[in-house]
Amino acid sequence: MLKFIKHNLEGIDGVEMYPIISLLLFFTVFITMIVFVFKLPKRSIDEISQLPLDNETNIKEINHE
Repeated sequence: MLKFIKHNLEGIDGVEMYPIISLLLFFTVFITMIVFVFKLPKRSIDEISQLPLDNETNIKEINHE
């Protein structure tokens, strides 16, 4: 199976750049999300963490159905 894929990829010029671009894109998104999470205010995090336990929101959703 790997020989089949390798044989097809050998004919593409510049194919060796795709893994590098993918790795850079992954790390860019990963680092951006880490920075976003650390810059989020603690109050906002506490509010979001209590959403599943908030009875008023659950009652509104049940009555809304």
